[in-house]
Parts: sequence; structure tokens; C-alpha cells
Amino acid sequence: MKTQFGGQKMYAAGKWADRERVIEVRDPQDNQLVDTVPAASVDDMLQCIEEAKEGAKTAASMPVHERMAVINKAADHIETNLEEYAYTISREGSKTIREARGEVYRCIQTLRISAEEARRIQGETISFDQQPGSENRVGYYYHVPVGIIGAITPFNDPLNLVAHKVGPAVASGNAIIVKPATATPLSALLLAEAFAQAGLPPKVLSVITGYGNEIGDALVTHPAVRMISFTGGLEAGEEITRKAGLKKISMELGSNSPVIVLEDADLAEAIEASISGAFSAAGQNCLSVQRIYIHDSRIDSFQEGLVARTKQYTVGDKQSELTDMGPLISEKEAIRVEDTVEEAISRGAVLLEGGKRDGAFYTPTVLTNVPEDCKIAKEEIFGPVVLLYPFEDFETAIEKANNVRFGLQAGIFTNDVRKAHQAIERMDVGGIMINDSSDYRIDAMPFGGMKNSGLGREGIKCSIKEMTEPKVVCYKL
Repeated sequence: MKTQFGGQKMYAAGKWADRERVIEVRDPQDNQLVDTVPAASVDDMLQCIEEAKEGAKTAASMPVHERMAVINKAADHIETNLEEYAYTISREGSKTIREARGEVYRCIQTLRISAEEARRIQGETISFDQQPGSENRVGYYYHVPVGIIGAITPFNDPLNLVAHKVGPAVASGNAIIVKPATATPLSALLLAEAFAQAGLPPKVLSVITGYGNEIGDALVTHPAVRMISFTGGLEAGEEITRKAGLKKISMELGSNSPVIVLEDADLAEAIEASISGAFSAAGQNCLSVQRIYIHDSRIDSFQEGLVARTKQYTVGDKQSELTDMGPLISEKEAIRVEDTVEEAISRGAVLLEGGKRDGAFYTPTVLTNVPEDCKIAKEEIFGPVVLLYPFEDFETAIEKANNVRFGLQAGIFTNDVRKAHQAIERMDVGGIMINDSSDYRIDAMPFGGMKNSGLGREGIKCSIKEMTEPKVVCYKL
């Protein structure tokens, strides 16, 4: 498939708009120009917010069956044009074409679930007569949309993570303004096209392309924007919370995910899941496996098997069906990963495999003997690097797994139900996968973390709850 370069337009309050100033979207694999998008101004964002005020009224007044129909038609459009969507994801970002197809399938699923959950936005009756003197009162509560939602999305899942904000927003009767990642805006624009084709009323959805340091504050701080939904890095998330003011905030801020492999684990299963969890999407995944704790009795076999499997991992052309892993999102990011690995090695870490950079490519890397106070052991690497640690005592493994400031998800491999439940109870994470790696998620489940991994939960049903407010109605008879 050839790139159709011609300059994309942004989707501003239901209208396709271009601007004289543009942002170049380049393929990180070879730095070739893929396309351009408008570089929106602060005035563009402010105008879009004003239009969204009308869009919020329109969205709130849409009957549920109409919301469902629009979302399902958008999913149909994406399904019909699946290869175009997958090619765009792969071309502008880091994913291989096979990984990109997987993201498109998930996006379709995310939208279908959003349509289904729209019919389940329900309230409850309230027993007002539980309080003496209120025997003559009856009532209930129901959920109303918050109004305008500002969504800021990352580069690593440029279609499905946008769908995780747009689908629930439309399902719950809100207007939403998306500021997609500057590096990967084309997939978000394709999602806007799907909703436009599906008949979503004007002003309900906007996808505004631009530089975050220029237009981000206007979106985050505006009093008419009643909720910010952000997926990205911790530092950016902390800055948003300082600036946002009095509004709802939902954030997914990354992790440094652990996996524990006990003495009774199926090693072949644990190795295969850990390889995929560590290196898929070039490790640029908030659920990526970063630290693996292996029981002393299995460490040699696990290490040998993991290194052998890592050597088989094919790095190269994203468009090849045979490629397992493409480049990082930019050479700058690859250099950052390289520097972080070198810092660990300089302090005594042992390089078992990988550790080589070529432009934006960085080979799948396995380290052991990593000091626990190294940056790579404490922070999110967001690259294809995994650390191996032996352990003797299960209690110690859990303590070490918890000894970071993040807590998104974790994995444990064991057939011992008692130990599995110990991990479930004691690991400080938002999700724990038994006999799987940390890198497992379905789009319907609650998703989010503890500690510095975020605020609130995504997953369609949870997102809708975040995007609505309960309103109480009481009749005095």
C-alpha cells in the first residue's frame, strides 16, 4: 500500500479544517514523510471548546438507541477499512503490521462494547424512608453526562486508546475534544472519519492536532471542560493535575510491571508470555513486563530459555509479516533507552542479550544482576528491556515486586492456589494475571493502577461511570 501524501485536515467540531502551519508525521523506521497535519493554535482550541458547548447539549439529548447506532456504524466503517487503518497505525508509529491489525480488531471491540454499555447506564431507587421523618418520600438517582471531556492520548496505541475515550464519551452523551499524540495523529483522524461517516452530530467530537506545549493548557484549564482523560507519562500527568482546576480527572500514567515465576511454574508458558509482554510494540506499552523474579531453583533454566527465545525475535521492517518488532517511536527515544541500559551496566548489571541500537531500532535486551536502585529498576523504561532477578523466599519476591512507585498490573506463574491468593492480596497493583504476564487486558475490564500508575479506571463500563454524574431525584408525597 502506498502512502497518499497530501496533507490531512483536523476534525474541528464536526468540520474538516486545515491550517497554513503544519506538523510533519514521519515514519520512525526510516524518517520518511508520511503526511502532514495542521498545527492548531490556542485560538483554534478555544473556538473548538465554544463549539463543544453546543455539542454537549446535542449529545446529551441523543436517545440511547441513536448513540448505539452511531457507535456501531463507526465500528462497521473501521471493520470495512481494516487494512487502511492497520497500515496507518504501522506507518506512523512503532507497531508491526501484525500488531497494528490486532489494535484495529481491539478498537472495533472497544466501540461495540461502548454501544452495548450505552443501554446499561442505569440508576437505582433510594429508600428515603430509612431515615425517620422521611416516610413520605420516594425517589431515585440516575446518571447524567459531565458535559465536555478533554482527552489527551499517547502514541503507542494511537487508535484504540483514542477509542477508549471517544466510545464511552459518545455512549454516555458527552462532547469530547481529543488532542492526539503529535507523533501519531493520523489514526485518531481516521477514527474521527469513522464517526463522521456514521452520522455523529456536528460539534460532539473534535480531533485537534497540534503541539501539546502550545494548545494543551487551553484544553486542560478551560472551565467549560469538565473532565480530563489523560494517558501518558507521570510527569505530564502531575503537571495536568496542578493546572486543571476543579474538574474530574482520569489518568493512566504507566508502570514498571513485575512478573513472579515460582518453582512449580510451567516454564515454557512463562517464557513465551514474558517475551511477548516485554517486547511487543518495542516495549512501548504501559503493561510491558519489565522485571521478572524467578525462584532460585528455576533461574538457570528460565534465563537460558528466555535468552534463546529473545535471540529468535525478529527485528526489522514493520510492514513485513515476518517481523516481530519494529523501531521505537523515534531515535531520541532509542538513545534514551540505550543510555539507561548503559547506566545499569556501568553499575554492575550483566547484559545477557541485546543492548544494540541502530537509529530508532533497539534490540530486545535482557539484563541480570541489576542494582535495585538503578533508574531502569525503579522507573518505566518504555522500551524493549527486561530485568531478571532470582529469589529464594516468596515473601521477599512480593516485597521487591512492590518496591517501585508504580502499580498498574503484575503477573504470577504458579499452580499453587494458596500462593496465587497471597499475591492477589499483597501485590499493590490494579490488576494481577495468574499464569500470564502483566501484559494482558481485555477492553471490557476495569483498567488502571495504584500509587503513581494513575487515577480512576478505564475499561468501557468504568469509563462511562467516570464520564457521568449521579443526579438524585426525591419526591415528597
